[in-house]
Amino acid sequence: MVTGVSTQVSQQTVETFFHAVKNSGPKLIYAIVVLILGLYACRLLKKHSRNFILKHNVERGVANFASYAIYGIGLIIVIMTSLDIINFPVQSVMTVMVSLVGVVGLSLGLAFKEILSNLGAGMIILFFQPFKTGDYIGGSGVEGTVSDIQIFSTILKTPDNKAIIVPNFKLTSDNIINYTHQENRRIDFLFGVSYDSDIKMVKQVLDKIFKEDKRILQDPTPIIGLNTLGDNAMQIAARPWVKTDDYWDVYFDVMEKVKTKFDENNIEIPFPTRVVYCKNLDDDLSK
Repeated sequence: MVTGVSTQVSQQTVETFFHAVKNSGPKLIYAIVVLILGLYACRLLKKHSRNFILKHNVERGVANFASYAIYGIGLIIVIMTSLDIINFPVQSVMTVMVSLVGVVGLSLGLAFKEILSNLGAGMIILFFQPFKTGDYIGGSGVEGTVSDIQIFSTILKTPDNKAIIVPNFKLTSDNIINYTHQENRRIDFLFGVSYDSDIKMVKQVLDKIFKEDKRILQDPTPIIGLNTLGDNAMQIAARPWVKTDDYWDVYFDVMEKVKTKFDENNIEIPFPTRVVYCKNLDDDLSK
């Protein structure tokens, strides 16, 4: 019944619109010009309002949200002004919008639920800021650097320069790992050495590498110790702290230095071994 009434209202509004266009005369051209210029002005307003907000050190995601809101309000004003020029009753537009919302709400309730969920999640992200643009995060099964926070989705850029568009609701409804939120991070190294190696010497070599690298923090002191005794190797754990921005540079440099220093000090990194028992098939056949 609601659908029938809404359809009737929509038909009446369309008829009223065409009647207004037919009788508008030269005003129609004026209305079209206002509409075109207004749309262009709204785009400029969106761009400049975003830049203005960013100049005041506001988070880029908040600036995007505000600029889109301004753009939407501007569009409504332009459309209403254009309709008013041709003497189209603006109240009819509001009536049809309400009726359409009712119809669409009934037929596409699930879709609107997801849209509203993403909108609400976007507002949570912007105002509570579990992450911001430039942070490297993991969540919803993906990870990357936050490139942009939009009203309905967040764009992540992967290290190999792929763009991942994640609905905001998926991020806020799952655990979020923010790798760059803290100023310092700990690197967890695990090195396997043979049982013939001198543990004391291994620890001294690692400690020297950590002290020579000025990017590695000495407070807190790096932790170096025997972690596990494996089947064919001892596992040494080494855990230095670095500035978050230096994490990967230090990681790769230390790995290379460890290989070089272990070779210089005859510290063996054993290969994995596997014992395979072979059964002589000829012996079985001869029985």
